[in-house]
Amino acid sequence: MTPTTRHSHPHELTPLPSGLRVGFWLCIVVAIAVVMRRLLALGHSPSSTEPPDLQRLDQFFRSHASLTYVHIVVALLFVCILPLVYWSRTRLWQPVRTLFYLLGLVVGLTAFGMAAHPVGGVVEGAAVVVFNLLFLFSLLQSFRYWRRGDTIADRRWTLRATAIVLGIATTRPVMGVFFATARLTGWTPHQFFGPAFWIGFTINTVVMELVLRRRARSIE
Repeated sequence: MTPTTRHSHPHELTPLPSGLRVGFWLCIVVAIAVVMRRLLALGHSPSSTEPPDLQRLDQFFRSHASLTYVHIVVALLFVCILPLVYWSRTRLWQPVRTLFYLLGLVVGLTAFGMAAHPVGGVVEGAAVVVFNLLFLFSLLQSFRYWRRGDTIADRRWTLRATAIVLGIATTRPVMGVFFATARLTGWTPHQFFGPAFWIGFTINTVVMELVLRRRARSIE
């Protein structure tokens, strides 16, 4: 049985809740905006009009520019292909799924490299390692069931992997809150990046798991 005939029962996949669909697209938009902003920051000199914390943050990523470029460019491609993984007209295409797994693998491997020099120190590094391992495990399970032709299990693990990787977008509004309250708390990015990563990735992971557990069958 070939990959193009494996997923032969799309009617078994019930629709995602509308709230989750909105969250998916919001995360996609935020993730793309984050990557584009980082690319612009890497390609330009620091601006004196930016807040000092933001200038130091940009300088930190410039000091690891090569790895940062690889990680965020591949992540951008991965995020852009995600809608095709769920669109009914393209979700059965083998090239789409192949790119999904290959790009996801590179994103995961380069994330480990980024975790070696985290802005938020050991707390952020631990969050990256834990959720990256969960992402790669979910990606592997998705690939495994896709190859077996188990449409239901494949979709569940694909959704888990998607939710985890888009956790990076959920961390952004959390970081925004920390940035906005920095004058009150006295926290710097080095101090709040770790908690922000734990909060953002946990939200996505837990929400998706609750949705999956409330459904009797895999969801679209």
